[in-house]
Amino acid sequence: MRVAFIVANFPVTSETFILNQIVGLIERGITVDIYAIEENVKVDTTKVHPDIEKYNLLERTYYVPEIPKNFLFRLLKGIALSASFYQAPLVLLRSLNTFKYGTQATSLRLLYRSKYLVNKAPYDIIHCQFGTIGLPIMQLQELGAIKGKLVVSFRGYDISSVIRQRGEQVYNKLFKTGDFFLTNCNYFKNRLLKLGCNEDKLVVLGSGIDCSKFVYIPRTLPADGLIRIATTGRLVEKKGIEYCIRAVARLVKNNKNIEYNIMGDGPLKEQLQQLINDLGVSDQIKLLGQKRQQEVVKILSESSIFIATSITAANGDQDAPVNTLKEAMAMGMPVIGTLHGGIPELVENGVSGFLVPEKDVDALTEKLSWLVEHSLTWVSMGEAGRAYVEKHYDTNQLNDRLVEIYHQVLTEKASKIEE
Repeated sequence: MRVAFIVANFPVTSETFILNQIVGLIERGITVDIYAIEENVKVDTTKVHPDIEKYNLLERTYYVPEIPKNFLFRLLKGIALSASFYQAPLVLLRSLNTFKYGTQATSLRLLYRSKYLVNKAPYDIIHCQFGTIGLPIMQLQELGAIKGKLVVSFRGYDISSVIRQRGEQVYNKLFKTGDFFLTNCNYFKNRLLKLGCNEDKLVVLGSGIDCSKFVYIPRTLPADGLIRIATTGRLVEKKGIEYCIRAVARLVKNNKNIEYNIMGDGPLKEQLQQLINDLGVSDQIKLLGQKRQQEVVKILSESSIFIATSITAANGDQDAPVNTLKEAMAMGMPVIGTLHGGIPELVENGVSGFLVPEKDVDALTEKLSWLVEHSLTWVSMGEAGRAYVEKHYDTNQLNDRLVEIYHQVLTEKASKIEE
């Protein structure tokens, strides 16, 4: 089986869920090519996941040719690129059809995007990661630049903020032309159904983690008495890290034996550091920056409590059950999440951790304080979390299921696919 994975960019350190699928397919004997459709993006290979090197994934990855901003240069380069279409002249002509494709054609965007796909052998499956990727690939499929069954995964912002920005009709044509659709939680499945996606062509397939890489450690009160709290996530509004910082800052006023480590990078880094400084807790709360998976695992192994308090961003962006919570639960940590998006499908309130309302610093402080004062509950919560993740989010089981779905789509039994 030949599968084309279509992504915005690759590699992206925060998208291990995509990497896990790619590796899982390769390990199952499937040929996978990766296409990064985002234009003029510099690829950072300084901190890549070890699996990218192990499986030589960059050698399997194709990037859109750089599109010059100057239209004359873009046109001259486009003329040079047109030589690549000698075996597919109709694709070239269709990509320039301004009557049908408007600015997508006049800007030469379709030409540039088609160039790295044309002349490739047909794929069995074209798997678009995120609905927003499905839209341009649907066009390229229409041009004849790429051939195969179109499968689209909806994962978060594409079914939340994109809907608010572009309207509820944005995926109407994709729902009609796509062969099958996946989403990572029931919360987003219900939203897709309301938007008009055919229920017979839609299933929930969670984002998995490799539980073998996140060793379970029973959590007990550290010998030095220092309780370490951890968060992993992009420093963006949706992750709600501001509220975590405010809650921990309240705790450390009465308990200096608390340390809070935040792993990740993003546009809010300076703002969050300023908040830490303003609250006078720079000795207890640290922004550690982007970390490799091995570094994340080491820090989590030394921590006692994990918090991930996602919120609905101003643009409507929402989260599914986030993988960082799964990783912490797999390692035996009691967790705190929010009543947000798909997170309640992962964290069972009072069993593997706690759920609090979005942006509710009082509730978050209360639950954190309770966990700090009741360290004897950490083991039972950690055991419950590990068991739940192993049962529902083990990447090996989910990758087996993905291959099964591919086969059923190829044999046109999509209407019989069950979750």
